[in-house]
Amino acid sequence: MLEVNGLCAGYGSIPVLYDISLALGSGESLGILGHNGMGKTTLLRTLIGALPSSAGSIRFNGEDITRAAPHTRARRGIAYVPQGREIFPTLSAYDNLRLGLVKTGRKPEHALEALLDDFPRLKPLLERPGGSLSGGEQQLLALARALAGDPVLLLLDEPTEGIQPSIIEEIAETLATLRDSKGLTIVLVEQNLDFIAAVSQRVLVIRRGQIGDEIPREHLGDLEIVSQYTGVHA
Repeated sequence: MLEVNGLCAGYGSIPVLYDISLALGSGESLGILGHNGMGKTTLLRTLIGALPSSAGSIRFNGEDITRAAPHTRARRGIAYVPQGREIFPTLSAYDNLRLGLVKTGRKPEHALEALLDDFPRLKPLLERPGGSLSGGEQQLLALARALAGDPVLLLLDEPTEGIQPSIIEEIAETLATLRDSKGLTIVLVEQNLDFIAAVSQRVLVIRRGQIGDEIPREHLGDLEIVSQYTGVHA
């Protein structure tokens, strides 16, 4: 589904990504670990088109989208939940979800009913302003909004940051269920080792803007081994 070859990107004259190459099949979930500042968020922003690449290519379902605008990539089935969630705090949770349907042309009543079956915690919160929800509830709302457009590829940046453990477990279970039941493909940037192990089938390390080793999932529970790869601690 996703093929990245020789991808380079940065901010102005400051390079961040160097010769990134990876491939991801339909219905596969890929975790990316690394220190802060190693290029994880830059990679996701380049994949969604918020940051232009300076070299290399991105192919999605066999089509070259390297120069495609973010809204074009979204229409083709790529969704992005950034770090910090970026919901609309003054809009109700319901209206936040409706915005996720804009590009689809689907009627909110039918589409959101099915969506909320996957996010039952949001049902009693629909009339509340997004900004009044807890951090975990806001993250669920951001995820649901991204999935309202029925994407096939979901890019997630640090979804567990500042969230209580019970909702972290709920999000992991929901993502794994959507991956297995609906074939959702996921690229996950995360530092919570338990979460990335629960959601990801493969885990890659990024160092100084380059893809390094792949960590076997069974090693994610061994902090000594993980720190040898990345220096990341649970």
